[in-house]
Amino acid sequence: MIAKHLRLMTLFFSFLLLMACGSSSDSISADEVIDQEQTLELIDKSFTIDQEIAGVVVSREIIMEVPTTIDLSKNYPVVFAFHGRGSLNNSWVNKLNPLTSTGSFVGIYPQGYDKMWNSGGNESSKADDVAFVGAILEALKQYKNLDLERVYAIGTSNGSSMTNKLALETDYFNAVASIVSQLSEANLPNGNTHPTAIFQINGAADQIIPIDGGSKLGYVFLEALDSAERWATAFSCDPYQMQTVDQDKLYVFPNCKEGKEVRYLRIENGAHNLHWTNPLLMNDVWDFLKRF
Repeated sequence: MIAKHLRLMTLFFSFLLLMACGSSSDSISADEVIDQEQTLELIDKSFTIDQEIAGVVVSREIIMEVPTTIDLSKNYPVVFAFHGRGSLNNSWVNKLNPLTSTGSFVGIYPQGYDKMWNSGGNESSKADDVAFVGAILEALKQYKNLDLERVYAIGTSNGSSMTNKLALETDYFNAVASIVSQLSEANLPNGNTHPTAIFQINGAADQIIPIDGGSKLGYVFLEALDSAERWATAFSCDPYQMQTVDQDKLYVFPNCKEGKEVRYLRIENGAHNLHWTNPLLMNDVWDFLKRF
């Protein structure tokens, strides 16, 4: 709501200024009005966006986590992080703080309506979450020191299904990491899907979303490697190269459309909470995302 209200106020005063200037040589161009809208300083805070859901206007929170020291000569990449079902957006703050605080990127953590994302399973939410993320991106245009040409996403569990949905239906992100959730039969990429770099991570011991796929939580999940291969086929990647890291397996599909890459990491002892129990995983995820 902060960003939205500031935008409306800026547009209102810009309109008054344009009316006052009339057709004189001192009148303000449309481009200059747009420049005036982008006046918000990049500070560590949250803002809200109003969205109508099932006939009711709901204010939805977005947490913004920024570097400890902001370099005003630099524009920072942006990473959206989508929580799992039943969780809150603040669950990402401590998890990604080692990267945001040192200036790797600015973290954007939206709150799912009723603590979930409407991503195509048995969620009760009726929110249009694709439109919600689009509205967040529009709001971010008002902030200084953001590089909106480098926008990425991380999702876990239900948030991972949402990340997949966004990668399937939009061109919002350069690269995404889908953790502990693979594609479902109802939502698959094809040759018309916008190429996005994909890092899919699954745990072989996951009992919530089994690595072998099947019907769960209102989805019919693909087997995890099949899921990665579907992305790779849609993006015309080369056949995978498999590496063994300790007992885990990393499948890399290189040379995809538009210079993208698809990766699938199978963590043998990983359960559904592997993203919280592996402290170095987010470093690996960021090392992948920032390449694109």
